[in-house]
Amino acid sequence: MRHQSEAYDARPATARHSGVPVDAAALVRFVDAAVAALDAARDEVDALNVYPVPDGDTGTNLLLTAQAAREEMAAALAQCPAADARRALAALARGALLGACGNSGVIAAQLVGALVAHLGDGTDPARDLARALGRAARDAYAAVGEPVEGTILTVARAAADAARHAAAQPAARPRDVVVAAADAAAAALAQTPDQLAVLRDAGVVDAGGRGLCVVLDVARAQVTGEPVPERPATARGEAVPDLVRNAAAPAHDDPHRHPRGGPSYEVMYLLDADDAAVSVLRRRLAPLGESLVVVGGERLWNVHVHVSDPGAAIEAGIEAGRPRRIRVTALGEVRPAGRLGRAVVAVTAGDGLAALFREAGARAVPARPGRRPDADRLLAEILESGAAEVVLLPNDRSVLSAAEAAAAAAAEHDVRVVVVPTNAQVQGLAALAVHDPHRWFEDDVVEMTAAARHARSGAVTVATRRAITTAGTCEPGDVLGVIEGDFVVIGDDLFAVARDVLERLLGGGGELVTVVSGAGGAELAERCAAYLTGEHPMVDVAVYEGGQDRYPLLVGVE
Repeated sequence: MRHQSEAYDARPATARHSGVPVDAAALVRFVDAAVAALDAARDEVDALNVYPVPDGDTGTNLLLTAQAAREEMAAALAQCPAADARRALAALARGALLGACGNSGVIAAQLVGALVAHLGDGTDPARDLARALGRAARDAYAAVGEPVEGTILTVARAAADAARHAAAQPAARPRDVVVAAADAAAAALAQTPDQLAVLRDAGVVDAGGRGLCVVLDVARAQVTGEPVPERPATARGEAVPDLVRNAAAPAHDDPHRHPRGGPSYEVMYLLDADDAAVSVLRRRLAPLGESLVVVGGERLWNVHVHVSDPGAAIEAGIEAGRPRRIRVTALGEVRPAGRLGRAVVAVTAGDGLAALFREAGARAVPARPGRRPDADRLLAEILESGAAEVVLLPNDRSVLSAAEAAAAAAAEHDVRVVVVPTNAQVQGLAALAVHDPHRWFEDDVVEMTAAARHARSGAVTVATRRAITTAGTCEPGDVLGVIEGDFVVIGDDLFAVARDVLERLLGGGGELVTVVSGAGGAELAERCAAYLTGEHPMVDVAVYEGGQDRYPLLVGVE
């Protein structure tokens, strides 16, 4: 379930070459290992972050960027399991560009994109890899408005220089190039305090450079089969200083100036624009602030700048093209300690539904008739997610009050939780299908809420006792059709009632029908899908096995 506006292009223009010195399976292993290593090093890298702004988020931003890249690559391989490494790399680069966070993340996205774009034809893998690393370093320097030595740029250039030297040796292999690049990067990182006074004064190496070394060391381990090198935390044999991270900025007179004297806002956005317009944009943004980085190409760009006037930076983007995913962040903004990113917690009514939600990236909280989760159970799941922001999907009217109580309690733990009032499992699936962790939190909640509201829900169940419903009096064994939580049909045949429910739901229009089979309802779901294919050929039908009790069929229409 991915946001369709960012669907993967099977042949992106950046993938110009077919030869790469790695296969798709090895690439997946490397990316998984790199993400895990960045996750393990996040706190260390955050602690090193004193330049360009001491806001302790470089490790976090690199991790989020890597996770976005991996997600895009995984989606591409899921769409085309036979895709080669070239296409997987292209998806990886696109994901890094789309999901880049912070100054370091944007530069890392440029390094990945340039590396992928300039890989050779495979006739000389070692030289091709070295040339691509060199071009990546040069492009990263070019993307930064005012390049500064003693940063990730310096480390990337040192790695590229060593790679070029290794590739020039007789019988050089890609393995030799990677080892040389990783070792040279570590050596360059150790020298960054000698190049940048703010690092020397704080007693740390550059945070972005350290993050790049983490990834290169993973690559080194992958090609050699050796363990990841155990390099000192600062590459000088010292412990990471106990820096004060994420501290709120002290009060000062000008709300548009950071107390250190620099801009107080980080502005980021994706931009659809041609090359000529971006050249003008660079010139417009340069005098507005600091830490200007513009990366990308082929009409898709990621723009990052620190400014005093966010509106001016956004207006410049509007003049250049179409900005989207606009993010304005106060530098030095407090983050919940130890928490990262955004999570979705969903209440699920069956094992199959739980698997569906998990596959789409949510944390599933199981529920059964008479055993629905209370506020304490939901709060525990929220806290266990480790996220700073959580979207909670109750997926059942009877769970809504517990969800709201859990959200209120989470605030006491500095976790932002918003309950999207989904009343049915299919509404939760619709909301999750448009979830985008790279949006502003509020925008993501709005999109998910709108998707849930546009999903009309229905169900089929069997009465267990005599009762009075809006459709009349039912007896045990009667088949009941449900729409939006109300009993609207009473019958004696499961398929006939299901067909009635479907027609009522489609009476208001619809493009997609989601059919979820419950325990013992697989045949009924298939009959309904066949009926829809024959009677409503313009409607897309998706059938899933939900495994929910008491409801052999759940239906959603969008």
